[in-house]
Amino acid sequence: MSSDHGRREFLQTLGGAAATTGTLAAGQTQVGAAGKRLRVGLIGCGVRGGRHAEVITELHNAGEGVDLAGVCDAYQPHLERFAAKYSAKQYKRSQDMVNDPNIDAISIATPDRVHVYNALEAVRAGKDIYCEKPVTHWQQFDKLKELVKEVRARKAIVQVGAQPTSDPVWVNATEMIKQGAIGKPIHAQTGYFRKGDWGEAGMKIDDPHAKPGPDLDWEAFQADAPKRPFTVSRFFQWRLYMDYCGGPSTDLYPHALTRVIKAMGVGFPEQVVAVGGRYFYENGRDVPDTFDMLIKYPEGPTIAVLGTICNDTGVDTVIRGTEATFTLPRLGGLLFDTQPGNKKPRHAEISHDRFETEHFRNFFQCVRSRQKPVADMELGYVTQVALIMSMRAFVEGKTAYFDAATEQIRMS
Repeated sequence: MSSDHGRREFLQTLGGAAATTGTLAAGQTQVGAAGKRLRVGLIGCGVRGGRHAEVITELHNAGEGVDLAGVCDAYQPHLERFAAKYSAKQYKRSQDMVNDPNIDAISIATPDRVHVYNALEAVRAGKDIYCEKPVTHWQQFDKLKELVKEVRARKAIVQVGAQPTSDPVWVNATEMIKQGAIGKPIHAQTGYFRKGDWGEAGMKIDDPHAKPGPDLDWEAFQADAPKRPFTVSRFFQWRLYMDYCGGPSTDLYPHALTRVIKAMGVGFPEQVVAVGGRYFYENGRDVPDTFDMLIKYPEGPTIAVLGTICNDTGVDTVIRGTEATFTLPRLGGLLFDTQPGNKKPRHAEISHDRFETEHFRNFFQCVRSRQKPVADMELGYVTQVALIMSMRAFVEGKTAYFDAATEQIRMS
């Protein structure tokens, strides 16, 4: 890609990627709709579960050949609301749903701590899964490895809910980087910035007088978390607490980090450091509101992931190679600069949608074809390892090291 012709070809390909990918997706949808209808069971009827249900319904209405057939939640009012809205069967227990032969695939939108247990149940019952990020809670490294082992053994289709990996222009750019368009990838930066803790303290408390009982399964919600007395905040606003979440690094950063890891073609980290804290928001939270991490890979690249929910002035996502630089600006557009830097960088348009519909469609197509989805279990594994290492580095005030041969984390 050292010639002007090569660079023009690269940019033209990027500019046409969205239209090309959309055409292919439409053709694949027609094939999928002609095959077996997929009956989907949704575990988790909160805010993210609501988005899952909306997208599945959207695809159903578009003729994708999928039905939202069942819903499950630990909180009965949520369960009843979803069942009525989507005319879906109610399941009080996730085990009953995954073992129902009338359910073909499982969509998981429960709190972080419960993801891996829902996923293990589903895979062991022979079901393919769409699992919200993060794949596991940051304290569940051993359960993560258990899940990966089961998925490999059973050849299950797993799509991790890092929707930006389905951005069609990003998919194409990833392939071009793989082909050497920027030379050897050396360094990357990405992050997530916003102003407001509406994603944590703003989580709605449905009933301030709610209590554990037949309609609220506190034990199922806690999973393997440290046993705490029930409070309505812990149940409804769980993203405020390290017992159930990790804050920005595990709730927000997977979106940005997963696609960079995939584009750079890296695997397990070698070393991770992290800093951050509660610099502004309190609200009884114990998760940080600001978090920065550096990830070093044995292949050579370093990835910096930066972010805060106290200020929305963010950073561009940038992948730097030995020959060129690939940039996804915060305000739109796609830039590709040769080295040494051009005075007037080339530009191609890109959408900044969240690509949830494309991500779910890719999952359903792969359930039928048995091909690898864009954010499969292996990509989810290496991403989750980096997130777990960053949280441990932050909490313990140490550097996290990973031994790829033994798949173990060491703190020093």
